[in-house]
Amino acid sequence: MTNQSELVKLQNGNTTHQVLIVKGLDKTKPPKPLGERKKAVLRQELMVLLGNTCVVASGMSVALPSVSLAQLTDPNDIYNLNTEESSWFASINSMACPLGGLLVGYLMDRIGRRNTMLCTNCVGIVGLLLLVTAPSHSTRDAIYIQLLVGRFLCGLMIGLSLSPIGSYSAEISLPRIRGRLIMGTSIAIACGILFMYLLGYFIRNNFKLISIISVVYQCFAFCCCLPMPESPSWLLQKGYEERARKSLKYFRGLSKNDNNIYEEFETELALIKKNSDLSRSAAANESLLQAIRAPEVYKPLIMMIGLFFFQQCSGIVVVIVFAAQIATRAGVSADPLLVAVFVGVARIVTTFFMGAIFEKWGRRPAGIVSAAGMTVCMLILAANGWWPAIGQHVPLLPVVAIVLHIIFSTMGLLTLPFFMISEVFPQRVRGSANGFTLCIGLLFSFSVVKLYPTMETLIGTANSFAFFGAISLLGVAFIYFIVPETKGRSLLEIENYFRTGRKVSNAEVARRQSQIAMEEAAGIYRSDLELNEVFLKLSKVDDELGKTVNGKE
Repeated sequence: MTNQSELVKLQNGNTTHQVLIVKGLDKTKPPKPLGERKKAVLRQELMVLLGNTCVVASGMSVALPSVSLAQLTDPNDIYNLNTEESSWFASINSMACPLGGLLVGYLMDRIGRRNTMLCTNCVGIVGLLLLVTAPSHSTRDAIYIQLLVGRFLCGLMIGLSLSPIGSYSAEISLPRIRGRLIMGTSIAIACGILFMYLLGYFIRNNFKLISIISVVYQCFAFCCCLPMPESPSWLLQKGYEERARKSLKYFRGLSKNDNNIYEEFETELALIKKNSDLSRSAAANESLLQAIRAPEVYKPLIMMIGLFFFQQCSGIVVVIVFAAQIATRAGVSADPLLVAVFVGVARIVTTFFMGAIFEKWGRRPAGIVSAAGMTVCMLILAANGWWPAIGQHVPLLPVVAIVLHIIFSTMGLLTLPFFMISEVFPQRVRGSANGFTLCIGLLFSFSVVKLYPTMETLIGTANSFAFFGAISLLGVAFIYFIVPETKGRSLLEIENYFRTGRKVSNAEVARRQSQIAMEEAAGIYRSDLELNEVFLKLSKVDDELGKTVNGKE
């Protein structure tokens, strides 16, 4: 009873601590950190926008089969692909993605984030040019082989493109805005998929013209990456201190000719340098096997591989790649390409809000709601196939289920792995770990895309939907029990969590958030000890009260 009374007093402000909490709230707020001021944020957003132009091209390549297979499989067309050949055309880029995922780790660590993006665009340009020039061959077999080579290079480009800009976004920003910058990758993929769906809707049965437009865009993406400064973290890790200083100045909104000394800037630069020196030293003295044995490496590695498994095997990529075909087989009477456009619009609109959702809800709640919603949508599509009378009474049900599936998937399971992969790995292995994880995830993607037509033939469309729904349901349990919350944590805090296994309590999170608010109010507390005393007491009383309540139950 005493503990409960003490907690009530603390919450109602009836103790002397009330003076500490309200004192100084009317004072002028101190300026924002350099990295959160308007000029700095605009610079960070602009560079991330330029870097994500390559990811838009990746989204276009992913969605290309959905808008082109109708023409490519036409017996009267020059391409004239059979069922097996069209399956390879749709899936071979997913087979090449893992190779890109392996290469990207090496390239990011060796030549940097920016130069990796430039190389990625060059690979995409070559692959798309092969698609454009394929009809110039005189034999159909030669055309088919060149199509496969072109799609393979496009898949290599996809595997190379996803990781560099995510790491770049995390390394140039502060924790408070890191989330929305990293989300740029998911938005870019959604934009690319929607753009390709729109091309397919307005330019029908003209695969060559669509490929030409894709080449022109890829060249534009290459030009966009040229003015991007390199990540200061990578520059310091390689010993380029002066270039790193200039890069960090740019991303903190300072002029390159500004010779003033800013304590905040110098502190951040010193912290990055210290972390880079430790990473460089560890990389020099630590073998790959030793690195993998470290808990801060293997724990997030296993977690991310599991997350990518549930992402790919829940039917997300299948719906994207075969959107038009799935709409037809699900009993949708509308134009399947128009349904594909609706799918693209639903995904991009949802993705625009994901940064705010992840920062407000947290990563775990968004992922759980996403996987649960996908389960329901897939079961609705399965039920529509098992009992066709449902679709006859509610003709729009399949369309609604497909669009809602895209919305729910974008809310978490589709975007969450790409979001968290830039947060959970230590800097010394971030490039290689990102690349390896993407490699495994994209292998899952290839397997699902390649096997889906066979799976549909063997067990039927409705049972395939039911299978994807069951995988999504298992994903709910995986996120709930395995995936930690990274909202509001710095990259070093996340690394320490995986190293020590110690979760940050809700009381500590509240303490940190309140401390930030109090600091902005300027001079509320005479020392950190005073602030700690209030919150530790509140935490202790609250925990004891919780135990008492649970004991009574």
